Amino acid sequence: MNTKQQLNYNRIAEAINYITENFKEQPSLSDIAESVHLSPYHFQRLFSDWAGVSPKKFMQYISVEYAKKLLKEQHATLFDSALETGLSGTGRLHDLFINIEGMTPGEYKNAGKRLTINYSFAESPFGNIIVASTSKGVCHMAFIEKETTALEALKNRFANASYKQVVDKLQQDALFIFQNDWSKLNQIKLHLNAAPFQLKVWETLLKIPQGRLTTYGAIAKQIGAPKASRAVGTAIGNNPVAFLIPCHRVIQATGTIGGYAWGNTRKMAMIGWEAAQ
Repeated sequence: MNTKQQLNYNRIAEAINYITENFKEQPSLSDIAESVHLSPYHFQRLFSDWAGVSPKKFMQYISVEYAKKLLKEQHATLFDSALETGLSGTGRLHDLFINIEGMTPGEYKNAGKRLTINYSFAESPFGNIIVASTSKGVCHMAFIEKETTALEALKNRFANASYKQVVDKLQQDALFIFQNDWSKLNQIKLHLNAAPFQLKVWETLLKIPQGRLTTYGAIAKQIGAPKASRAVGTAIGNNPVAFLIPCHRVIQATGTIGGYAWGNTRKMAMIGWEAAQ
């Protein structure tokens, strides 16, 4: 890293610290830029290049994470959470959650209340899995080591939902994928709550043909955000439906495999298996 790059890195690190410490005041772009001695225009471009998201979007992420912690407290109201996060009212909190989380603050606080989730365990060519569904579609699929740990992780996602260990047609349709039957992909229904950006990334992953690979940068270009490779990586890492949404087909531009939520060895096995079909 040369001197100029080091200077820019230090400025971005300083800006991130400033946002993290002052997000409750919801500082303006000018305030943040001034804290690192840059013009708002120059700072906006520099921050977006280094962080993969704009300063405003980064502050939204910090704010919503803090609000989520407050909403998990039983006594915290939506109004209290909005004010404590530095927002002017529940309307702004609502908009923030819809934009970042793909759900309302109330839906997050309820954590699946009045939602019934069916789940089952199955075998696949790449290890055992848990698959779960609501009446609307598959909401969760993950490779597992222990059934008890896998069920606990599912319940942490939807803490207030009711659960039934039962195999339904939605799950069966999804499991056909492991028989190399990608022709029936349009028959599979998904029920996912996520921000528009994440949904856009996941939808793009579904268009990657079996046996083909792409890169984080290529996905970013396809969704019209060529500088958002890091944000794309985060969205891919948050994929709640293993294999079905094929995040294993995304590798680094250098050709290295990159990370995978369910293990790099499994990712390499999937890539090799699909290439052989």
